Amino acid sequence: MESKSDFNPKKIAVIGAGPVGCIVAAFLSKGGLDVTLCDIIPELVQPAIQPGIKIQGAENFQAGVTRTCTQVDELADSKPDIIVVASKANAVPLIASAIESFYHDGMYVISWQNGIDTEREIANVLGAKAVMRAVVNFGCNLLKPCTVSMAFHHHPHFLQELDPKSREIAVAICNLFSATGLHTEHTDQIIKMVWRKTILNACMNPVCAVTGLTMAEAMNDPIIFQIVSNLVKECIKIARDNEIPLGWDFYPNAISYMKSSGHHKPSMLIDIEKNRKTEIEFMNGKFIEFGNQANIEAPFNTTMRALVKGLESKQK
Repeated sequence: MESKSDFNPKKIAVIGAGPVGCIVAAFLSKGGLDVTLCDIIPELVQPAIQPGIKIQGAENFQAGVTRTCTQVDELADSKPDIIVVASKANAVPLIASAIESFYHDGMYVISWQNGIDTEREIANVLGAKAVMRAVVNFGCNLLKPCTVSMAFHHHPHFLQELDPKSREIAVAICNLFSATGLHTEHTDQIIKMVWRKTILNACMNPVCAVTGLTMAEAMNDPIIFQIVSNLVKECIKIARDNEIPLGWDFYPNAISYMKSSGHHKPSMLIDIEKNRKTEIEFMNGKFIEFGNQANIEAPFNTTMRALVKGLESKQK
C-alpha cells in the first residue's frame, strides 16, 4: 500500500533486548536506519553495537545498532522518530510513563508485543494519535545476549494505528520496515489479528510453562492436547461473545498451526525456567477479564493463570 505521507523517519528506538526486540533492531539496522536498543539489563545490550546482533535459523545475518542505553528516559538524547516497544507486556505501564517525559507531537510508539490491549496501556498515557499496534509472525528464543534463534519467520507482519488520523503515517512505517526486510503490511483488522494470535499464545504458553514441554511435545501428548483444545474452545467462545470476529474455521486452523510449530519453547516456559515474571495477565488474564465482561465463566483460563502464578510465587 502506498503512502502519501511526507513522514520520513531516520531514527528508531527499540525498547527490550529480548528475542523480538533484537530481531526488530537487527533488521532495521541492516536496512540502514539509526537504531538505539534499550534494556534495563546492561548485559543484554552490551554486544549490540560490536559485534552486533546475530540472528540464526529462519534468517541468518548479523547487524550492529547505532547505540544502546539502559534507561528509557535516556532515549530523549537520541531523539527517535519511532519507538518500538518490544518488552514484556507487564512492563508497559512503566515504559509508557517514562516515554511521556520526552514525548512530543510527531513521535510514534508501536506496541510490538504479545497480549491483548498492550497498545491501550500506552495510549492511556500518550494518547491514541501516537500509538500503533503490530502483530508479528515469527518464533524466536534468545540464546545469549544479542544472539537469537529464529525458529520460523512467516511473512508478513501487520500494523495498524489506533487513531484513524495517523493512518498515512502507519502506512509509511509499514513501507519503511518492509524495505529493511521486515515485511510489514498495513491492516484495518488488527484487533482480530491480536486476538487470534493471543488465543494461540494463551493456549500454548501456559501449558508449556506448567508442564515443561515444548510445543510439539504438548500437542503430541493426547492428555495434554485435550487441555489445549479446551482452552482454544473457551477462548473462541469469549471472543465471539465480545463480538471479535475470528472466522468460522479458526479452531481447526489454530490446532493445525500449533501442531506444526515443532520443538519450540514458548516465551512463558523460558520465563519460568529463568525465574522471570510472565505475561500471563495479558494473555489468559485478559480472557478471564473479557469473559467476565460477557458473563462467561472461563475455568480453563482461570486454572492456567492460577498454576502459572503459583510457579511465579516460587521464584527467588
